[in-house]
Amino acid sequence: MNSPQPIARVTFWERTKSEVVNYFTEQPTLLAAFVPLCFLAIVLYTRHPYTNFIFDEQEALLANPFVRVDVEAGRAMHWYQAFKLDFWGLPPTGTIGSYRPLPNLFWRALWWIPQVRHSSFFHHFFLNVAGHGLNGALMVLLAYRWTKGTGIAWATGTIFVASAVITEAVCGVVGIADVLSATGALLALLALSMPAYVMPSLVFAATMIGLLSKESALCLVPLVPLAALFMAHRDHPEKPRAWLRASLALVATAGAFVIYVESRRRNFPTPSPTALSIEASAHKGTLGRAFAAVLRWYAQPALPRDPLNNPLIDATPILRVAGGLRVFFRGLMQVIFPWTLSGDYSAPQEPIPSRFWTVESALGLVALVGLPIAGCVLAFLGIRAARSNVNRVDLRPVAGLGLIWIVVSFFPVSNIPVLLPTVRAERFWYFPVLGSALAMGMFFAGVHRFAKSQQQRRGAIWLCVAFVAFQCVCARRHANDYRSDLTFWNAARRAVPNSAKAHLNYSVMLGARQDLEGRLVSSKRAYELAPKWPMASIYLGDTLCRLHRPAEAMPPYQRGFALAPNDQHLVALALQCLWDEHVLDDERPEREVLRQKSLEHPGSWYAYITEDILLNGKENKGVDPKYRPRSYNEGPKK
Repeated sequence: MNSPQPIARVTFWERTKSEVVNYFTEQPTLLAAFVPLCFLAIVLYTRHPYTNFIFDEQEALLANPFVRVDVEAGRAMHWYQAFKLDFWGLPPTGTIGSYRPLPNLFWRALWWIPQVRHSSFFHHFFLNVAGHGLNGALMVLLAYRWTKGTGIAWATGTIFVASAVITEAVCGVVGIADVLSATGALLALLALSMPAYVMPSLVFAATMIGLLSKESALCLVPLVPLAALFMAHRDHPEKPRAWLRASLALVATAGAFVIYVESRRRNFPTPSPTALSIEASAHKGTLGRAFAAVLRWYAQPALPRDPLNNPLIDATPILRVAGGLRVFFRGLMQVIFPWTLSGDYSAPQEPIPSRFWTVESALGLVALVGLPIAGCVLAFLGIRAARSNVNRVDLRPVAGLGLIWIVVSFFPVSNIPVLLPTVRAERFWYFPVLGSALAMGMFFAGVHRFAKSQQQRRGAIWLCVAFVAFQCVCARRHANDYRSDLTFWNAARRAVPNSAKAHLNYSVMLGARQDLEGRLVSSKRAYELAPKWPMASIYLGDTLCRLHRPAEAMPPYQRGFALAPNDQHLVALALQCLWDEHVLDDERPEREVLRQKSLEHPGSWYAYITEDILLNGKENKGVDPKYRPRSYNEGPKK
């Protein structure tokens, strides 16, 4: 009689390995993809729990009346006011150009939680980081839908989440606009797989989410129909009807864009820039007049024009294009090799090119033209092959769409078609990285697919792993820069040593910590880099003044007053310190000198505040409080 065979015992590690393998080889669901990718986003991008408000977060949250005014001042502001204010909570008469209602609604919802009101960490963690993880999960679902490969889908989603160039958008609270806009884009692309009778309405709704989150989502108008054309054979293999679906998607995205613009024109009316008027455009050619007419209808609020933030404002059209191409090429390199990342690229870090043809502008032009052409060729070849072999999954249309997506989504923020307030910012790449992640995922999958041996296939996998690991290291390194405002600007001035703003803001952070000698060193460096920048002069003078060296402070103060006599906050800042140092006492000769200098700018804030402080300084203890600038980490002035 045969004895019974012993039952093989499965160890804990074998069972765990089997469950992990099953988890990542089964068809992914939204929840299944969200959990690991959100965890990866948490590991890579989470800021220190006690981080303070950094850079634009000061204005976006602390000084935003829509987000906090009803909670802290007791004045009611209805929720629908989000559609009547700009990104910073300003009305049309005071806007600086950004209209993004959805981020304001999310911020306000969080602000009602008492523990959240005075911490940027919660806004960053629950909105940006979690939202980025959600976008990674949506990317997995999208890649799986188009490739039917779980490995390719997970690789694509992971590449997107780990892309270090978008660290600024995920770590900075204001980056929620980019994150939400990308969510709308991914939902629109996923909606293409729905039946034709319901697809347009879902695409319309998703496009509206993108547009109400950030203006750059206007690129969805051409991109989503293009995706419908390229991917019809994957989304609907039995009845592709590619041109019909592309047409329906175009109607949906274009309709969303028109309704968005008309809604903004009515709820947030702003005057059209004079340069776009019919009279100002009369001398232009047909295309120039048509472009101006489109911009007049679009009614884009006037954008700030500060040569410090965007030197291309003062460039000729041809050199502006050269500068935009150079920035585009540098951004592409950061997508692949993001070793150096920074939260600021102000002048003179990205100066006006001296000539059009440079190595970087030429390479930028090749990429700008070549990537869409290569994408169209790949898509055409893939679609033609799919018609002859419907059972074979061709990756070329997906890769082609990714290449086209990079260029089309970055072009509106490239400073080539229109000038932006900023010459270069890594957060601009959040939308294009949707395309680069698709292209990179298909590239690694293609390398693996065409490998001739098992060893080569393993090499392809390790190549992808090494790329993702490198991105993770760079992302975490840059995320560490967001531990505090001081750390942020210290890292910025090291990464971009020719940025005057980085040095000046670092000096301000040192001053807030009573390191006036360190502030003086950085203030001098900022002034050396940008001697015509009024703030550099005033802040250098303010540093000297606070070091009780008012005599040395007077020359930079006077330069700053002459450069910006109508900058109320700079004038008030300087005069208050001079008052505190008793430079404006009755017996001091500087008092009369200051009065005479201010009279050289009649009708200016310089003249008005100077006269007021000389007459009423004792009563107000310096500058009238209503004219003083908001101090650092302070909410809106009452």
